[in-house]
Amino acid sequence: MPIILFIRHGENDYVKEQRLPGRKSGIHLNKKGRAQAKAIAKKLKGAPIKAVYSSPLERTMETAKPIAKALDLAVIPRHGLIETDVGDWQGKKTNKLRRLKIWPQLQLNPSRFCFPGGERIDDAQHRFVEEIEFLAEKHDPGDMLACVSHADPIKLVVTYYIGLPLDMYQRLNVFPASITALSIGEFGSQLLVMNYDLSLNFGKH
Repeated sequence: MPIILFIRHGENDYVKEQRLPGRKSGIHLNKKGRAQAKAIAKKLKGAPIKAVYSSPLERTMETAKPIAKALDLAVIPRHGLIETDVGDWQGKKTNKLRRLKIWPQLQLNPSRFCFPGGERIDDAQHRFVEEIEFLAEKHDPGDMLACVSHADPIKLVVTYYIGLPLDMYQRLNVFPASITALSIGEFGSQLLVMNYDLSLNFGKH
């Protein structure tokens, strides 16, 4: 089974304003996000990546395209990589959502949580994992793939493949434009990299 690089899309104004974008269309990378996408593309140029898959939303496609171009590949949109359907919470600011009585359930008991008017967390995890299994089966063992997606899909996939209980998935963090890598094997999977942020710089200025 292959190694899969999960790449979260770059920054957009919804991320900057701490709003839940959900599946809202028309959300594009901002200036910082476009720079992040170029930086990832530069980092991955020359990597032995066989295919670049992406959620079909604008912010993920705009992140995936520079990566694919650097690798001389085409972006393949996959609906299975799309963001969780947050239903009535789409577009709402998280500081207001935190005041709701059901907010703690999302944080502490997400396995039983359903977004009002949207998707259950456990259904979302099943969908994401089913998509990854499908993509993995399309490729040879040892192949490396890139999947450009969103924070929750990536956290939910990692939670599944390393055997964490679903209720612990919120303990993981996936920054914009970060890289997470999983080796998915027939007899077990390994987390190779989690939330690698290219912007981290501990050198002298």
